[in-house]
Amino acid sequence: MILYPAIDILDGSAVRLVKGDFDAKKVYDEDPLAAARGWTEAGASYLHVVDLDGAKTGAPVNLEHLKRIVDELDVPVQYGGGLRSDEAIAAAFDAGAARVILGTAAFIDPQLLEQALEQWPGKVLVSVDVRGGHVTTAGWTETTEITTEAVIDSLAARGARELVFTNVDRDGMLEGPDLEEVRNVAEAMKGSLIYSGGIGQLADLEGLAELGETSLEGVIVGKALYERRFTVAEAQAALGS
Repeated sequence: MILYPAIDILDGSAVRLVKGDFDAKKVYDEDPLAAARGWTEAGASYLHVVDLDGAKTGAPVNLEHLKRIVDELDVPVQYGGGLRSDEAIAAAFDAGAARVILGTAAFIDPQLLEQALEQWPGKVLVSVDVRGGHVTTAGWTETTEITTEAVIDSLAARGARELVFTNVDRDGMLEGPDLEEVRNVAEAMKGSLIYSGGIGQLADLEGLAELGETSLEGVIVGKALYERRFTVAEAQAALGS
């Protein structure tokens, strides 16, 4: 299982939010490249970068930071936040993203999602961010009436086979994932799943790794790494990667 250290960029800095609240942020590094370099030097083989400014505004804002990270570090980066048009998606790939993550656009613009899946096969993930059992959009600022199960079925029908699932209620809380929820989502998937939200200790990663033969292929970890709850190497060992 793959470890994806998270770099969330807001106002040009690497930050972490609590439950997706933009007013409850903590700056961990004023330079996202420095944060990324720290994770790669510690042994990370992949990075997860989110443009929080882009998620709020609806268009990518931090592509230059993405380009700096990709140009200077020999590591694939998956990138999301504000990718709501063909032009924005293409710009993210031009800046060096190995994969892009569509969130809001996947739900409000079905045609864009289908075009992206066709144009960039295997390089487009869909972010399913859930609060209280319902999907959230617009940088976690709006909650829909769509349930997790319904959206997974709908996305599968439209050809989306790679998802990033985030429990927003647990994000930044360091209280661990709901393993039963993750198992249910992973078993409902017909492709691959990356989980994010609430990882606080190595036991959380070990619990995810023990879910067995499911679609779960990776875990995104942010705050726990920044807070030095464990190292990149320890996390990778817990995940068996």
